[in-house]
Amino acid sequence: MPNAMSRLVLLAVVLLAIIPLHAQTQMQIYGAWHCGNDACTWSTVRDMTDFDTKNHWLIDRADGSGLPSVNLVILSFVNPLRLLNKTNDAQTVNGVPKGMTSNIVNYFASRNIRVMLSIGGITYTKDWDTALDTNPTQLGINAAELAHQLGVGIEIDYEENSSPRLSALQTFITGYRNYVYPVDGKGTQFDPTGANRAARLTIDLAAGDRWLIDICRQATSTWLTSTAPVLDYANAMVPNKQPNTSGAETNWQEHIDGKPQYSPPIPPLAPAKFTGSLYIVTGNRPAPECTNFSSSLENSTGTYVRTVVPNGAGVTSGMLGYMFWAAECQGTRTICTTPPNTCQGGVGVGAKTYNIPIPMPPLRQN
Repeated sequence: MPNAMSRLVLLAVVLLAIIPLHAQTQMQIYGAWHCGNDACTWSTVRDMTDFDTKNHWLIDRADGSGLPSVNLVILSFVNPLRLLNKTNDAQTVNGVPKGMTSNIVNYFASRNIRVMLSIGGITYTKDWDTALDTNPTQLGINAAELAHQLGVGIEIDYEENSSPRLSALQTFITGYRNYVYPVDGKGTQFDPTGANRAARLTIDLAAGDRWLIDICRQATSTWLTSTAPVLDYANAMVPNKQPNTSGAETNWQEHIDGKPQYSPPIPPLAPAKFTGSLYIVTGNRPAPECTNFSSSLENSTGTYVRTVVPNGAGVTSGMLGYMFWAAECQGTRTICTTPPNTCQGGVGVGAKTYNIPIPMPPLRQN
């Protein structure tokens, strides 16, 4: 009898060891912001041979599979005021940076990598303010037209922390969603299937809930609900420096928990409505997140990202996945993710480890 009991106890221990406490949800988004070769201005048309040499790691994780390292690339950044005015100058054509061409989009899209354009970034915060103060409806129309022309989605990166134009931002979103492209008659309404690429409209929030508070409150309560979504999802951006594992997870948990103590409160956000972001370059050297998966945050936070449970919003466990800041040359004082500092060893290995779906599937909605 004691031997039988011992065997039962041993079996229970083994089962507890191999059965996870929470089911691990498949990541669906695994992407990188892309700054081009000129610190996110994309001011010149790229030679595609040179572009491939410097960015081939994004389309080939170099493990023999022929699969890309990411399933999403976000070209960063479009100046919102130039887009509103459809500016033509040395760096811009009809409000769009000269380097953001159909050739660049097709380079990724032909490998089943979804492409989006990011409007804003912290450099263009005041231009966001001016554009929203001037004509937010037209800005939304121009953004939607651009999305249809290039076959891309649009990301809202509006980093106004003190006095965001929330009503005008709603008007921008409405203008975008109401747009119908006259060439083919396609609209830009919310599309949960993701088939209409121009209908993919997302927003960037802070790493946690303690910055961009007003935007976070508005987005979480109005635009990112799982019952009546207006935007597809949010990216929890990188903080001011690379966090450790606990710091990253604490930031992301703030979105899931909300801030009920704030006045007015920030409601909780469904895990299925946002990604978490990590740096792949830190100063003058590539980060482990770029080159060494086993030492990376995408490794150490992977269980959390795939299993974190809702806390007041949503039903399913697990965040949507990861975004990485940033491919190629994000600044003039940082190294670039170009040879010999490419990111197959970190981002690419992570894509294989997590069996990232290529192309991106329809996203979980709750």
